Amino acid sequence: MLTNSVSELVINWHLTEACNFGCKYCYSAWNKERGSRDVVKDKAASFDLIREIYAFFRPGNTANPLFNKMQWKSVRLNFAGGEPLLHGKQIPDLVRFASEIGFNTSLITNGSHLSADLLAEIAPHMSWLGLSLDSTDDQANREIGRVDPRGKLLDIAELSENIVVEMRKNPSLKLKINTVVNACNVEEDFTGLISGLSPQKWKILRMLPVVNQNLAVNDAEFQAFVERHQAFRDIYRVEDNDEMLESYIMIDPLGRFYQNGDDTFNNGYQYSPRILSAGAKAAFAGMRFSAERYAARYSEVA
Repeated sequence: MLTNSVSELVINWHLTEACNFGCKYCYSAWNKERGSRDVVKDKAASFDLIREIYAFFRPGNTANPLFNKMQWKSVRLNFAGGEPLLHGKQIPDLVRFASEIGFNTSLITNGSHLSADLLAEIAPHMSWLGLSLDSTDDQANREIGRVDPRGKLLDIAELSENIVVEMRKNPSLKLKINTVVNACNVEEDFTGLISGLSPQKWKILRMLPVVNQNLAVNDAEFQAFVERHQAFRDIYRVEDNDEMLESYIMIDPLGRFYQNGDDTFNNGYQYSPRILSAGAKAAFAGMRFSAERYAARYSEVA
């Protein structure tokens, strides 16, 4: 009997490298091919990619090499970036289509482009809404780079109000907060923010020095942040650097699987061939992936 059992297998499609914020530790930077074009810019190709991914990762597909390593009951497509809502016109169709063919769907966003109207359009088709919130302090957000080119910061109060309204209308929609602990926020108290938003899950991630080591924190600093927020231990999930390596299934903007590892900082990401050219099975065949680490992270829906 397989011990690596999860309720859901999550596929993270990073639609774009572009973002209106400039977080100094952002790992959403991929090797580009000359003349390449992000899949999300082609609606037909986007739908083809979604179909191919679902066919390969659907529960019970014995042709998937993960079938003999772990069990999962459902599969979720998570739209990420960069900032995915820079493609806000495309997002509703993608979310709706993915849901129609069998995916659970989710979105992780910095919230700056999540208008009330857009949220109302996509919420009925999503199981999770993820918000990337790293500070409630204006100066800290500026130091991190969580500010747009015009110097505008996220209006957390307005965003929170929109989310509360939409979750009342769609009670099956769950909220998750992602917080990257770094040198600018490591001493901050998030009690007010988390209490106010009342998410079902709070993911606390230690800054992963994939692209650079700016704003990194040490073991003691990270642990102190976690201990400061013990009141939320029932909803938080803490991910240190080792837990994040080779434990995500990720697709880059060009439609390639990619993976991180111990050598990523020196050698960059590992990439597969393009999924729409090679097929998902062939593209995924050479990717490093730890079913054990994944199962440890997703023993519950996250």
